[in-house]
Amino acid sequence: MTKLTKLCALLATTALMTGAAWAEIGEHVLRLGTPLPDGHPLSQAAVKFADLVAEKSGGKIEVKVYPGATLGNELQMQSALQGGTQDFSIGTTTTLAGMVPEFSAIDMPYQFRSTAEADAILDGEIGTQLFAKLEPKGLIGLAYMEQGFRHTTNSTRPITRWEDFEGLKIRVQPSALYIDMFNQLGANAVPMTINEVYTAMETRAIDGHENSLTAIDANKFQEVQKYLSLTGHSYNAVVLLMGKPSFDKLNEEEMQIIREAAAEARDFQRDLTRAQTEGLLAKLAEDGMEVNEVTPEEQQRLAERLQPVVDANRDSIGAEWMAAFTSALEKLR
Repeated sequence: MTKLTKLCALLATTALMTGAAWAEIGEHVLRLGTPLPDGHPLSQAAVKFADLVAEKSGGKIEVKVYPGATLGNELQMQSALQGGTQDFSIGTTTTLAGMVPEFSAIDMPYQFRSTAEADAILDGEIGTQLFAKLEPKGLIGLAYMEQGFRHTTNSTRPITRWEDFEGLKIRVQPSALYIDMFNQLGANAVPMTINEVYTAMETRAIDGHENSLTAIDANKFQEVQKYLSLTGHSYNAVVLLMGKPSFDKLNEEEMQIIREAAAEARDFQRDLTRAQTEGLLAKLAEDGMEVNEVTPEEQQRLAERLQPVVDANRDSIGAEWMAAFTSALEKLR
């Protein structure tokens, strides 16, 4: 047999094997919703995920992406996932704390010092254990992404110390922890889903909000907010979820495709978010926002002011879990 004949035989065998593998993958059309506009890194990651799934499945699995809360807010989408009427969503881990309180550990004020710490915790044993707690609730955790560190905007005054929060109506995520945090700082915390925030700030129903730089820019909040104060009060993780009813319909090979695509989309999203964040302060300033730093000393005062919130929520989350979380962080340091 000549070398050419052998090569042709090998290619034919490979083609048959590839065809056989794809033959085991069924035709699926799945829906993925995100709460943020299509220009945001999370929505871009959703498109990346869809492309990867299509590629890995030979075009047999199609993921349709619906950005900008088209399919509902984060809580509504989670409910749809549990009910089997939606397949995927991307949203903050904060909104999962109502069903799995241990997720609140991620959002504790001044918990993480860097994104590298957050990656190590969420991609490690702690993150795996949190995903395991979701499955009995009808959700499958596929990958952790990020909004990043959160800061504060408002239309009244710069915030340079915790006392500057006094009396401000600040939108927070629909989370008991965030409500407690901003009330403790003297603000009037107003829980609200992200798709309602622009109008609420434009009409001055609220004075401001807290969010990541990428979310501020993607939602064009600089159009209705004057001051951006770099409080860095918490780190906000995001999770790509799949509804268990949808996941259970897949065979092993299809599940593997979904998991591999999720991991690759996670890395894409983190890199994109961090690259964009580096240039956003200058852009937001050019767009008219007055940006101010909060000194390390004042951030320490903020952390001390929020310590009672940490202590109170430690009990509701579970002292044993918080101890394990803190221990994992200390090992990194």
